[in-house]
Amino acid sequence: MNHYAAWKNTLIVFFLFISTLYALPNLYGSDLAIQITGAGDYIVDDNDLETINNELLENNIAFKSLGFQDKNILIRFSDSQSQLSSKALLKEKLSRNYVTALNLAPSVPQWLEGLGGKAMSLGLDLRGGVHFLLEVDMDAVISMSMDRYYNELRTTLRKDKLYKKIRKEDNLLIVSFKSEELKNQAKKIIKKDLPDLAIAEDTEQELELGLEISSTAKTTAKSSALKQNITTLRNRVNELGVAEPIIQQQGTERIVVQLPGVQDTARAKEILGAVATVEFRLVDEKNDVQTAVNSGKTPAGSKLYKFKDGRPLLLKTNVITAGENIVDASSSMDENNQPSVSIVLDGSGGRSMLDTTKEFIGYRMAVVFIENQVETLIVDGVATKKRTKTQDIINAATIQGTFSNRFQITGLDSAREATNLALLLRAGSLSAPVEIIEERTIGPSLGADNIQKGLISVLVGFALVLVFMGWRYRVFGLVANLALTLNLITIVSILSMIQATLTLPGIAGIVLTVGMAVDANVLIFERVKEELRATKNIQKAISAGYEKALLTIADANITTLIASLVLFSFGTGAIKGFAVTLSIGIITSMFTAIIVSRAVINLIYGGKKVEELSI
Repeated sequence: MNHYAAWKNTLIVFFLFISTLYALPNLYGSDLAIQITGAGDYIVDDNDLETINNELLENNIAFKSLGFQDKNILIRFSDSQSQLSSKALLKEKLSRNYVTALNLAPSVPQWLEGLGGKAMSLGLDLRGGVHFLLEVDMDAVISMSMDRYYNELRTTLRKDKLYKKIRKEDNLLIVSFKSEELKNQAKKIIKKDLPDLAIAEDTEQELELGLEISSTAKTTAKSSALKQNITTLRNRVNELGVAEPIIQQQGTERIVVQLPGVQDTARAKEILGAVATVEFRLVDEKNDVQTAVNSGKTPAGSKLYKFKDGRPLLLKTNVITAGENIVDASSSMDENNQPSVSIVLDGSGGRSMLDTTKEFIGYRMAVVFIENQVETLIVDGVATKKRTKTQDIINAATIQGTFSNRFQITGLDSAREATNLALLLRAGSLSAPVEIIEERTIGPSLGADNIQKGLISVLVGFALVLVFMGWRYRVFGLVANLALTLNLITIVSILSMIQATLTLPGIAGIVLTVGMAVDANVLIFERVKEELRATKNIQKAISAGYEKALLTIADANITTLIASLVLFSFGTGAIKGFAVTLSIGIITSMFTAIIVSRAVINLIYGGKKVEELSI
């Protein structure tokens, strides 16, 4: 009685050995480091490594190590002065093909790293930085889809001259026909060529057809916009040079962006939230702009725009090329020492620009900067979205000669404006406006303070439980303490292995687990005491105590586990962090409190003639 089979003991020892091994990386701390990655499609290679090594040696900057890590170059330092000096030096020496960012690199030994050992990731509240919750304007997504389907519908029906007129009304496209026959013919074509458009039967009138975007197409458009925005935000964050950012989808309309180490919230907001692009259009030289302003009517094929200072100008409605054709952009100073942005277009944009400049030498071409913004206003207690679209002419210069895919934009107000515009054009435009609905800034000192306080709370709680259990249950209490220690090690190892991010609420989950983990042993030990009073047979009392307490322990833990899974499923951010550590803690505590402690008790008392239990 009270014996585990040899294989079961071996399995327990093996599991605990693996847990200890993968919890070890968290003891080694982190090195101050610089991470160098390739900007855009550029990939760093051995030549870059050698160049950086030579630069550091020539400038007598000491570093601990230099090498590749996950296709990036990582330089480790012993002190912050060397780290900061190196960043300034490399930023000056390296070209725009590189992004240089300060970082903290785990100093895990190579042998342990080779076995896959990694330290836990720390959340923003423990490291410091900024947190944004962005909401994508899905109404704008549907509106843009309506515009696209409007053009497709016109193109499709125009081939056979089927329609009389197409107009947009709210979320409907209304098509007018001259006859019922043409209307029926159009229905068949729409069903075949534009399956994403559904006929809205309730709005259908004689010789008119009401069309709306199908629910499936709306869902696809929203999902696509959300994913494209996440990709664009990643590009922008990379341009900012932030190491280990977190950019992830939350729900169906929101995106979480966490930027560790960034304290300039205004700069981050300016870059992340901007939905900007540019368009290149010819100036309407034939019509008088003042006449258009006075009459309020613009000539066919032209549209009235304004410079930032309010000067009006008529521009052609046809766009020569736009932001989506830009493959690279960099800020610089032109020959007059004024801020400018150098543009590189893709093949399609370059051909369009070449054709235009060949044909219209001597004409003026304007650059229009377009920015979409959305903000929530509370009017009479009701939240209302306010959408703003600004279209400003940056400059209108005369075409002096032909050019294609490389040229400059001038007329910018400042070097900062040029830098921001170049960054936005390089990183791409958001597919739909986003609004920052929540922002938090966590200072690095607060993060360190959180770590210290979190660690103290775990250690104090742990120590008090150890003292109480040792005093109350003696040898059995010491076994419970051992199981509790192994439980903590197992939680840390699992968090490290799955690379879950540890946050302050996550530490709270661990502290709660420490308290709950010992409950199981208290239940068992009290049952053993009851059995001792009833049977006086020590071996039977131990066995019955564990077996009879098992169901109670399982019931209590399973209900808590269900609650934590619900928290994880429906919670966000901090709540998820709490639910993760609590869920892992419940599972590991059941293992250590029931199986491991039973194995140790078996080794101490199993199969032996015992006169008295120390409990």
